[in-house]
Amino acid sequence: MTDQPTARDEPLVLGIETSCDETGIGIVRGHTLLADAIASSVDEHARFGGVVPEVASRAHLEAVVPTMHRALADAGVALSDVDAIAVTAGPGLAGALLVGVAAAKGYALAAEKPIYGVNHLAAHVAVDTLEHGALPEPAIALLVSGGHSSLLLVEDLARKVTPLGSTIDDAAGEAFDKVARLLGLPFPGGPPIDRAARAGDPSAIPFPRGLSAARDLAAHRYDFSFSGLKTAVARWVEARERAGEPVPVENVAASFQEAVCDVLTAKAVDACRAHGVGTLVIGGGVAANSRIRTLAEERCAKHGITVRVPRPKLCTDNGAMVAALGSHLVAAGVTPSKLDLPADSAMPLTTVNV
Repeated sequence: MTDQPTARDEPLVLGIETSCDETGIGIVRGHTLLADAIASSVDEHARFGGVVPEVASRAHLEAVVPTMHRALADAGVALSDVDAIAVTAGPGLAGALLVGVAAAKGYALAAEKPIYGVNHLAAHVAVDTLEHGALPEPAIALLVSGGHSSLLLVEDLARKVTPLGSTIDDAAGEAFDKVARLLGLPFPGGPPIDRAARAGDPSAIPFPRGLSAARDLAAHRYDFSFSGLKTAVARWVEARERAGEPVPVENVAASFQEAVCDVLTAKAVDACRAHGVGTLVIGGGVAANSRIRTLAEERCAKHGITVRVPRPKLCTDNGAMVAALGSHLVAAGVTPSKLDLPADSAMPLTTVNV
């Protein structure tokens, strides 16, 4: 009789995330999250209305060691206990990525552990396994954040992820930040717009749905565009202000949010149906938005598609997602990266690890 694998047989992997403004260290055993320590520099960027790369890089330098110590203490393990170290190698801010990659190399060398340089976007897909278990393959992944809006066909998370479409201008999260600023709401814009929208009417203002017209679908069926929507909101608000009329913040927020979520979920469901896929995974910071979750569930239910969305804390950038992907790569027998692995700010979606 063959012995069944135990939890202790699953890989214990430490993940380091520094692609933007969150310093994250996560520790995962298989699909079980043991620690998720985060140090955020978002407050330092708020006065600029967006992330400043130099400020983010310096914040990572200051935070990575104490965040590492906190994660190891939370998990009750030593660095020598881990089986591998995974780190976000791209895409992201070049300076921020370099801090994480350099730290991972130092820890891997000191502890004599294999290192995996992984793709930030693939990690956003992998983190769902910590919530819902192994990912059915193939699956469609909708990734929406401040820097990315992408649709992926995930046939093998360790080896084959195919981009179907992406943003051609502003990403969804970027549009949320810019519209929030127009409405006098704080940065980052996603949570305050979500809160304001709950008291508004999503049908109050007919804002445009980018790349959804019949003439656009032939060339951009799975692509996204939110620049025109952002401009439409700005012009609508400016017209009210010029006329000396009050701006109904709740209605603008609700109508804008509905336009974004309508396009995202419609294209994601279309991709699932066109590829005969029964599972949709939604990840990235914007996946924490309450309306995108509700609308995706409603639309997918009509077509027998299962929706998987991690809890909000796992949707934003974190070390747990990097550790989750690293654990998947170790379990799949993927060859570790070389110690001279680069940080690639423009890493393509087709590269799961370097």
